[in-house]
Amino acid sequence: MSNPPNVETVSTGADKAKLAGCALLVVGAVAAYYLLAAQGPWARVGALLALLAAAVALFFTSEPGRQLAGFGRDSVKEVRKVVWPTRKEALQMTGYVFAFVFVMALFLWLTDKLLEWVLYDLVLGWRR
Repeated sequence: MSNPPNVETVSTGADKAKLAGCALLVVGAVAAYYLLAAQGPWARVGALLALLAAAVALFFTSEPGRQLAGFGRDSVKEVRKVVWPTRKEALQMTGYVFAFVFVMALFLWLTDKLLEWVLYDLVLGWRR
């Protein structure tokens, strides 16, 4: 049995500063949106989007941002490897699911009615 390799996460001071800058930019974006209420909607939304874009750009220059981008690239590669079902297979499986749901609903309804009859009519003797 082999041991999996240890993964070390190294966070430098520069990365911490970049992430703090991202947080400040997001807070600044929200604050600018509310402080620019008198300027009109275009200025408010423009400032919000510009500061959020700057926060995203700053995030992707940090190590966690590069790792997230790498994860996204790897995910796209894996999705391309997937063998998707044909239209016929997808429709067949959908039909199986609908049939199962119908049979299960019928079973649960019948069970409910049987228990209702046993409890109310036979055990308790309540007549409707």
